[in-house]
Amino acid sequence: MSDQQESSNNKPAWNIPSVEEIERRKAEQAKRPVSYFKGKRTISQAAPDENTAFTATTSTLATNAASLDNTTIASPAPSTRSNTSSPINRTMTNSPGRRATSSSILVNPTQQKNPILKHVHNVPWEPSGSIKVDYVVGQTTGVIYLSLRYHRLYPTYIYDRLNATKNLYVNRILLVHVDVDSFHDALREINRIAILSDFTLVLAWSPEEAGRYLETYKSFENKAPDMIRKRVDDEYFAKITDCLTQIRSVNKTDVLTLLSTFGSLKQVAEASTDALAMCPGFGEHKVKRLQQAWKQPFLANKKQKKEHTL
Repeated sequence: MSDQQESSNNKPAWNIPSVEEIERRKAEQAKRPVSYFKGKRTISQAAPDENTAFTATTSTLATNAASLDNTTIASPAPSTRSNTSSPINRTMTNSPGRRATSSSILVNPTQQKNPILKHVHNVPWEPSGSIKVDYVVGQTTGVIYLSLRYHRLYPTYIYDRLNATKNLYVNRILLVHVDVDSFHDALREINRIAILSDFTLVLAWSPEEAGRYLETYKSFENKAPDMIRKRVDDEYFAKITDCLTQIRSVNKTDVLTLLSTFGSLKQVAEASTDALAMCPGFGEHKVKRLQQAWKQPFLANKKQKKEHTL
């Protein structure tokens, strides 16, 4: 009996609510406002017996929600990076064709055995079957090559080539290799064809010279034209000097004397004969020529100009 009593004492006591307690809890729950969002219920609003049951569940849901929020916020950054560095962009940037267009001379496959390519050393070149001209030495520059020896055998060849490519490039070059002795008549005809087709005619007297032309066009593709452009001085003194030295016997020293004495070109033109004669280096003839220059009209007709000078 004693063993049975001890075992009965060790058993947990079940808290079975009575009918009155169940009715009281139902009445309390009926008085509370109805909420369809269970997650918004606070722990204090829950029943005393529900606190323990919902504590672990609430913490688990909060942890999962935090992990989901972090995943959602951090996910757009990898997607953005993946779009900017997509395989298509990498292929376009690193494609050999784009590098060749910017740094290499594109050669038509029909020109691969041309001896002028042996003399192209400073610029790389590579064949390209997608071009209609013989050589592409820039994004807007195409070259048609013609040998006068070949032109004698096929005189209509150049007509067809120029007509087929005259609207493809902004700068169109006709590179002619003069490899025959009697070339005057042929060049006269080719020059007329180039003018009518809006091509720039360039003559090369050897394969080495023709190769250097291709190299030069490609090397100076992105260069400014300052090297061959006439330099115009914007300074006032330089322009006045250029103007007054057009008068016979007036040099740069005389211009400096006039400007230091009178101050401006207008005052030089309005100066009297005596005032000009007082300047060092100005005699009677030089003063007369200087004053005569202000009185002569600006004429474009050479015959009228000769009549006035006489």
